[in-house]
Amino acid sequence: MTTTRDELAGRLGAAARTWLDEALTEAAHAADTPSDPTGPYLSASWELRFASAGRHCGPEHADSVRILLLHQARAGTDTLTRLYQHGTAAERRAVLLALLSLVPGPEALPLVADALRTNDTRLVAAAVGPYAATHLDQHSWRHAVLKCLFTGVPVEAVADLPRRARGDTALARMLADYADERSAAGRPLPADLPRVLTLTVPPEES
Repeated sequence: MTTTRDELAGRLGAAARTWLDEALTEAAHAADTPSDPTGPYLSASWELRFASAGRHCGPEHADSVRILLLHQARAGTDTLTRLYQHGTAAERRAVLLALLSLVPGPEALPLVADALRTNDTRLVAAAVGPYAATHLDQHSWRHAVLKCLFTGVPVEAVADLPRRARGDTALARMLADYADERSAAGRPLPADLPRVLTLTVPPEES
């Protein structure tokens, strides 16, 4: 659930609240001021605020601040992609968390795919959220589930896991193969693997 502006303001000190108000005003102005697609790109002031959110509002509030800024600026796929590509891991995480509410179609899936190629558990967990559940094809989604098991990301992070896993025999085979490989190598199985394997049982067999 996205933190509202009022909820966030209630958790911030006076200086941080002032900074947030200014940042959101700049983002709103950017949303109402179309850029010239033929001209050189200049970093908008709100995008600089996006990058410095943790420093001004605290790391514990940075995700919420950044997501509010993205909404206020009505950031589209191009802007989200730019912020993701040039951002830190924390900034990339915020972009991933905001995708479902800002991008109605699958246009931002390359960002999800990029996050899933990393071993950064913060990015992997954000990448398997509601946007992935809505737009990833089943083959890619299965590999995303395996990525969580491989990197130790709790499967609770996988949005809509019970529905998408139910009756998925291909996922069941992948999980069984993965378990066999781990066992053969003398390595322990991820704690979440049996749970996901149970979810793959077809409804008539459960």
